[in-house]
Order: sequence, then C-alpha cells, then structure tokens
Amino acid sequence: MAGFVAEMSTRHGFDAVALTDLMSKTESRPGILEAIARPAEKRLTWQEYRAIFITDRRIQKGVEVAGVQSAALERASAGGVPAQYLVAITGVETFYGQIAGKHRVMDALATLGFDYPPRSRFFREQLEQFLLMTREESLDSLAPLGSYAGAMGIPQFMPGSFRTFAVDGDGDGHRDLWSNWSDVFASVSNYLLKNGWHPGEPVMARADVTGARLEGLSDDKLALSETVRSLRERGVKFETTQPPEAPAVLIPLPLADGVEYRVGFSNYYAITRYNRSALYASAVNDLAEAIAAGAAIPENPAAADPPQVDASAAPPINQPAAEAPSADSASPVDTDAGKPADAASKPAPTFSFESISSIPK
Repeated sequence: MAGFVAEMSTRHGFDAVALTDLMSKTESRPGILEAIARPAEKRLTWQEYRAIFITDRRIQKGVEVAGVQSAALERASAGGVPAQYLVAITGVETFYGQIAGKHRVMDALATLGFDYPPRSRFFREQLEQFLLMTREESLDSLAPLGSYAGAMGIPQFMPGSFRTFAVDGDGDGHRDLWSNWSDVFASVSNYLLKNGWHPGEPVMARADVTGARLEGLSDDKLALSETVRSLRERGVKFETTQPPEAPAVLIPLPLADGVEYRVGFSNYYAITRYNRSALYASAVNDLAEAIAAGAAIPENPAAADPPQVDASAAPPINQPAAEAPSADSASPVDTDAGKPADAASKPAPTFSFESISSIPK
C-alpha cells in the first residue's frame, strides 16, 4: 500500500501523509473477497434471465420513473438515445436506484486491489481513478457506496467510466450518479453515444432461421461480423429498416428446449459495451420496449413535448463480462443487481457533496 501512496503522490500530486491517513481508514472486507471468489452461478437460459428483469413491477416502476423524470429524460435523450433505453438500463442495473450497493467504494476497491491477487491490478487502477474522481468532485472519499466490486450509483459506473463518461446533466457543477436523475440519464446517454450508438436506428429484430444456412457463422454474439444482406443471403428472415450493408449479428438466445434468434445492429453492440452480454442487451431492449408501450414514450422524444413534471417530487434514490447477472464483469460498468430486485428493498443512501480536507488538490 505504501507503494500505491507514493505513486499517487508522484503521478497526481496527492499529499502522501494525508493519503496514508485516508488509506488507514479503509477496511479489508472478507465478505467482498468471498463474493468475488464465489463460483459463478449456472449459466441461465434466456427465459430464466428474462424473467428476472422483465416483470410487471419493474415495467410499472420504469413507467413511473419516465413520467416523474420526463424533463431530465427529454434533455438526456436529445442526443439521440431514446428515453426508454436510458430508463431501462437503470431498471436492469439497480431497479431504478433501489439496489445500488451497500459497500463503501474505498473499502471495496482497496480490498480487491490489495488482497485479491487475480485481479489486483485492475482494481488498483480503479482505486486510482476513484481517488481522482473524489478529488475532482469534492467528495468525501469514505462516503460513496456501491457494489462489492466498486461500481457506483444508479447506473453502476466503475470509477474509470465515471471520469470518462459521467456528465453534469443539470449544470450544477457536480456529476452525481447517486441521486441526480439528470446526471444519471445524461451520463448513460453519453456512455452509449461514445460507444457507438447510432441515433434513429433500431437495436435488434426477431429472426426466423428456419431453413437458413448457419454453418460458418461466428459464434461471437457481440461482434457485428455480418451485414443485413449477408444474413438474408443465408436465409435468415427478419424485418428491419436498416440498409443491406448495415452491420449485423445473429444472436442465439438459449432456451430450455431450443434457441430464440434475434438480429442485433449497431445499437445492440453499443449496449453490450455497457455490459458485455447478449442476454443483458436483450433484456434492456425488451424492458425498454415494455416501458415505452406503457408510458407512450415516442421514438424521438427530443422532438416531442412531454409533460413537464417537477423532478423534485421524485423520491431520492441513489466494468469484465458475464452472461448471467453478476456483480463482477469485465465491462466498464458493474452491478449488484444480478439478483431479482422486485423483492422489497430499501432506497440506496445518498451523500452530500463536501470538500475533502484529508487530500488537498
């Protein structure tokens, strides 16, 4: 740990004495080590995975959030990511902020950065990013809470993703992903746009592969290795407004007694940059469609005139890859929401923005 302190002092100008004092206040958490070392759960079928995230309660809560936060959504979706997808990602990640993690981020990252050799380098890098983030945002480094892997807030950004993609959506001078919906939606939108989202294009389409020639297709469900034309030439049947040369990928979703097929386009790929899982992206898509149907959200919300709702009326609410929901993934975004979140849960705590004196700028 002394080496880490020295590096932070040399590279980033942190006061070594103050940082040593801060690090002494972190706690190594055996429960975090147990959680990350736990054998992965069995691979879920698409039905099992979808049943976790596409529920009446999650859909209705998404419709509620879309209504109450319509002004924030209108601003965030002006860049081209439809509002329903911004809402759906927060619904899948943390049940709209209700399950956003209970661990101090400092404890989680220090525990994994110094006491978990298999991935210590990654988590020390994230600890470095977290300390830079808290200094930039004038946060008490010991206050933010997140997942056991250090993912933070309603959208579950890892610190590196926070510094790269988080946005001050309402111009108050802070990027608050724990309790500020304007910042949350603007940040998720920015993340998707910077990772290849194409405004106005579809995400995916249902496909019929009866009689299709699937031999030789890449088994990478995330890479856009085909085109609309090449898939149709193989006999894959699907409806889309995308031109023949548009990049595409055939996505097999495992069922208990077979396979459901879909075709993903560039916006599907952008969602997989958030969490590198075909099941995840498909669940986000289906939840978004259900929320849009329930809330009558237009496909181009920036061109609409949604009802203006006082956002203050909303109650305060709070990246490695896996096919099953997991709090440890290789993506820049991580989550504690891999368990069914429709059970009763407490709102995630918020924290105030306070200048930190232990680590001077």
